[in-house]
Amino acid sequence: MTSVKKKTKKQSPESFPYDLLLTCFARVPRMYYPTLSLVSKSCRTLLASPDLCKTRSLLNHRESCLYVCLKFPYFDPNPRLFTLCQKPNRTLTNIPKKKNKKSTAHVLVPAPVPNPPPKDYKMVAVGSNIYAIGGTIENAPSSSVSVLDCQSHTWHKAPSMLMDRNYPAVNVVDGKIYVAGGLKDFTSSNWMEVFDPNTQTWELISRPLDKICRHMYKSLVIEGDIYHFGDNVVAYKPKEDKWIAITKEHPNFLTGWFQYSYCMIDNVMYCYHPAGGVLWYDSKLRCWNKLKGLEGLPNFGRYSAVKLADCGGKLVVLWDKYVRASRYKEIMIWCAEISLEKCNWSDAVLTVPKSYYFVSAIYATY
Repeated sequence: MTSVKKKTKKQSPESFPYDLLLTCFARVPRMYYPTLSLVSKSCRTLLASPDLCKTRSLLNHRESCLYVCLKFPYFDPNPRLFTLCQKPNRTLTNIPKKKNKKSTAHVLVPAPVPNPPPKDYKMVAVGSNIYAIGGTIENAPSSSVSVLDCQSHTWHKAPSMLMDRNYPAVNVVDGKIYVAGGLKDFTSSNWMEVFDPNTQTWELISRPLDKICRHMYKSLVIEGDIYHFGDNVVAYKPKEDKWIAITKEHPNFLTGWFQYSYCMIDNVMYCYHPAGGVLWYDSKLRCWNKLKGLEGLPNFGRYSAVKLADCGGKLVVLWDKYVRASRYKEIMIWCAEISLEKCNWSDAVLTVPKSYYFVSAIYATY
């Protein structure tokens, strides 16, 4: 007798229990969601479901997602948000193998959310929320605050600031948002205020007049203290509710870096300088050092726009270069992720018109 082999029917995603699919998808990194969305319509529906976010939260499977905000002034007055993902239709066999280069075929894709408000705000992330703060409305300073819920992919209004501010400095310390400057009168006692997301309230922070920071151009957080750099350098200690004036104890630190892109990771400051590349500041030796182990990165062009960002403790470098095939009408944005031990990968992630600029690059955790 001849045995007859029965053909086994392949199971489709629709044939699996919904709860089982949720549990499986919740364990998959978000970077692979564009690829999963190509499997079927039901997969796309599940990926857009709020149940998936709830399941990820219950499983404590949180991760950092990089958001890049770009503006194209000649084409669209509204900024656009992009997220970093895996290429959904990439073919591994077609990727050329280069010596000492790792490529995982990343790409910047439009974020599945409405565009942020069209004004010169400052963006900052607290947990799974991204706040767009201040800016201008009809050429006048604004106190408005908009919040992007990265789990539901929706914008909503938050309580307005107590003062109208145009392009203020925004920092996060212990989950609270500190907003400073952006006022016409830099001597105002209302120069800084703080927002508590838990109570949804704003509170003014008093400041002595002898601790004035005129024409502030940069601000950052070091070991829980907020530093403001201008004609003078002052710092605010939130835990002590105390202001201090910064002297010239760190002359190399106080000069030069503010002209270029920078970010803080684990209380270490990283900065890009056209002459020195990616640098980091040694607070003990009080000097700048070149970040080593970046052999996988190219030499950036003299006029390249370079952006540094913290992505969950990893250093992300974004830069651009012209696309020759487009007769220099388009620019390719490249991205590299660095674990601060090694360069993990670098890829061309987005082609844009040459008239663009970085608004911000931040990460949300959810």
